Amino acid sequence: MDSSDEDVPDLIPAVFKPVPVTIITGYLGAGKTTLLNYILTEQHDKKIAVIVNEFGEGSAMEKSISIKENEGNLFEEWIELRNGCMCCSVKDNGVKAIENLMTKRGKFDYILLETTGLADPGPIAKMFWLDEELGSDLYLDGIVTVIDSKNGLKQLLEEKTEDGLVNACIRQIALSDLIIVNKVDLVQPGELESLKNAIRSLNGDARLTETVRCSISLDDILDLKAYSGAGVERIQGLLKNINEYSAPHISKEVSSLTIQLESAIARPALEQFLQKLLWERAVRNKAGETTDIIRLKGIVRILENDETALMIQAVQDTYDLIEVKLPEENVPSALIFIGKNLDREVLENLIISR
Repeated sequence: MDSSDEDVPDLIPAVFKPVPVTIITGYLGAGKTTLLNYILTEQHDKKIAVIVNEFGEGSAMEKSISIKENEGNLFEEWIELRNGCMCCSVKDNGVKAIENLMTKRGKFDYILLETTGLADPGPIAKMFWLDEELGSDLYLDGIVTVIDSKNGLKQLLEEKTEDGLVNACIRQIALSDLIIVNKVDLVQPGELESLKNAIRSLNGDARLTETVRCSISLDDILDLKAYSGAGVERIQGLLKNINEYSAPHISKEVSSLTIQLESAIARPALEQFLQKLLWERAVRNKAGETTDIIRLKGIVRILENDETALMIQAVQDTYDLIEVKLPEENVPSALIFIGKNLDREVLENLIISR
């Protein structure tokens, strides 16, 4: 017998690709429970791990899933469901649940992280940029917000009594990459159009889809690639048709604006601008009020390379620059701002002076 037959074969370590994470947000009653219940119980041939925030023992979501899969008990550990998905109910922002989940690599291909109804998804999104250990195993794929057609406009117009705080519904929409306008069967066409115009005035770049009982293909939710170079085509489409999203602003505080740049800019100058705006918070409008960025995105041509542009993604004070190859010539450079106290002239002058 050949001695090679008796040798112990070398073990080949498993190679895992980073797992995409989708944040699901929206007010209570918007339809998140219906959406997540479908994901966790129906047959859809996708291996998804869902982290459900715990609202208390009265949560319809917890009752629904626990009765079907866990003999009526609420749970805080990962359980495997009949359709190949996994679920965990948590009381915090889900970091510990994610760490626990990553020990089960290979059993899932996607992670959906649900927030509570009044949660700001910004800090959760930033977590995947700031945590190096998570960043090597995971990447943020997109933020999905579910809106109740019947009450959405009322929630948008609700004013906060605390100084400096932004309405949670407005903040969720501002940070979204996909907005599911749910329960469209309960409103008249005019009401629905008013809501959609209000949403577009805050975030014209987000993809908007209408649903009844959150009936939507998972292919429309997963693999959005909103925070990677693959998302550049959607932003380019917005830049070419910017006038389509010229609806009047619904919020007195939060607005959006797009600044197009006639010429390329040096990368160091662009970074200085972003740091002054986001890190130092040193930009003020003409009234002396500090500009507060909720979301910033865009594509900017750089002087260093005519064929390369930088795709900018920013959530609050955290930003990322991704080099992208432009598929065609004459794609305009532009920055899309969503936030408070935005002043076009001030921002334009600051960018041009760099």
